[in-house]
Amino acid sequence: MKAMMLTSFGGPESFELREVPKPVPGAGQVLVRVYATSINPLDYQVRRGDYPDLVPLPTITGHDVSGVVESVGPGVTVFAPGDEVWYTPQIFDGPGSYAEYHVAAESIIGRKPPTLSHLEAASLTLVGGTAWEALVVRAGLRVGESILIHGGAGGVGHVAIQLAKAIGARVFTTVRQANAEFARSMGADVIIDYEKEDYVDAIHRQTDGHGVDVVFDTIGGDTLSRSPDALAQLGRVVSIVDIARPQNLIQAWGKNASYHFVFTRQNRGKLDELSALIARGQLRPHVGAVYSLADLALAHARLESPNNGLQGKIAIAVEPSLIA
Repeated sequence: MKAMMLTSFGGPESFELREVPKPVPGAGQVLVRVYATSINPLDYQVRRGDYPDLVPLPTITGHDVSGVVESVGPGVTVFAPGDEVWYTPQIFDGPGSYAEYHVAAESIIGRKPPTLSHLEAASLTLVGGTAWEALVVRAGLRVGESILIHGGAGGVGHVAIQLAKAIGARVFTTVRQANAEFARSMGADVIIDYEKEDYVDAIHRQTDGHGVDVVFDTIGGDTLSRSPDALAQLGRVVSIVDIARPQNLIQAWGKNASYHFVFTRQNRGKLDELSALIARGQLRPHVGAVYSLADLALAHARLESPNNGLQGKIAIAVEPSLIA
């Protein structure tokens, strides 16, 4: 099978297209023909060497799969050849999805929502699971509460907006002006142009000084230390960003704030919850660009660029017929 191998840590040129043996499913495992995958910030962090002790080289990376079951190993009872499936491979535990075939444990695989294309489904598995873990499991966002989602036009952000609205929350989000209409179309109630206005000032003005119940950090920087200024009493901050340096959280003490740091866990349950929202028309991923597997380096370079003009996700068509 063809696979994009990460041969060294570094820039997008670190990938090499190779022929490698097709994997064989073991007990409790499923072999999936990968139709599509996608790119997340985690992917370029792995590629550039942020986690060298967890990623032995050379390796196949990638963290989203949408495809069709090719065969199953002993003991598999839920899936059969021909089933359309979607999932996130176990992170830092075996080969990833930048290949024509992938083997995964039956327990982490879900049935692909029939209303999504393979490109759309592959654009949702990791970011959807991350948003669910952050907002539902960790923050415990509830009907009638308010949330500030940083980076609402991004891969996780545009999904988080839809999820928060499905829960019944009032949604504030930070985007640049060019992405304001996109964020509004996802369901955001209040758009904050972070290039023109300080988000803390905007939150205080929009909430009469009360603040929001939850802040969802997808961007990093000084967000952890500044978030308490935008929080209501007993507010919660949820971050999916690596913490590169200590931050002064003294303001969080006065708000009785709680902090949650999320590294998403793989299981079928979250995929099934997302599927239910999709079936009700409350959630749909946005594919902002599509590249072939052979052009993976170009896709990585674009996502990593700070002014990439993207909305939503970059999908990778592993099956060539998916390229329009």
